[in-house]
Amino acid sequence: MKMFFSILALYFVFVTVVFAKEITEADKVYTEGNYAEAAELYEKELEKGVSARLYYNLGNAYFKTNQFPAAILNYERALLMAPGDSDIRFNLEMAKSRIPDRIVSIEKFFLVKWVDDLQNIQSSDGWAKLGIILFILLIICLFLFFFGRFTMLRKGSFYLGCLLILLVICCNIFSYKQKQKLTNKEYAILFEPSVTVKSSPQPDGQELFVIHEGVKVYIRTTLNGWCEIELEDGKVGWIPLSMVERI
Repeated sequence: MKMFFSILALYFVFVTVVFAKEITEADKVYTEGNYAEAAELYEKELEKGVSARLYYNLGNAYFKTNQFPAAILNYERALLMAPGDSDIRFNLEMAKSRIPDRIVSIEKFFLVKWVDDLQNIQSSDGWAKLGIILFILLIICLFLFFFGRFTMLRKGSFYLGCLLILLVICCNIFSYKQKQKLTNKEYAILFEPSVTVKSSPQPDGQELFVIHEGVKVYIRTTLNGWCEIELEDGKVGWIPLSMVERI
């Protein structure tokens, strides 16, 4: 009995040590309400290695100090690494509600939207791991098909194998697309209080419309320190590249 309690005590000590390591100095500063200092500490932690949790916490720290463009930027970065996280999505929407512009995105065809939503359930690594698991199951189905003794078993493994082939292909496609989002950095957040979008990459270009800080833009191309952007509502124009930070 004494041995049982000794083992139990050691287990709780181990768990306490593990969780203590997970709570960083930045977390402690954040819980104390020193959000600006916490943001600086989280930024330093990112120099050692990035993660969805770090970007999320940094976004929270910037949100608490009313730096909404920086909060949106880090929530977006966290979402790229953990696209299925509902907390990140909720906080991102909260931050977007605090910026001046309300840009309504073009409605996607329902099948495209459904595929996008399905793809965003998992990260690139998540889809890759699921693809590996399904591929192992496919190998098992092939083994049963070629070496199974019963006709029903062989038929069942054949049809299941066909389904698994499709699922493995889908998992690999989704994993590739999620990886492309992480590496291409085609989207950015505007960090200027307001900017007039031009019709050409020149200071004297025709003025098209005005956007404000925190807006998410798609960078179509860059030229001589300018970038051609596209908004979620389909508007297109040019702004200086220095005014945005890539997600």
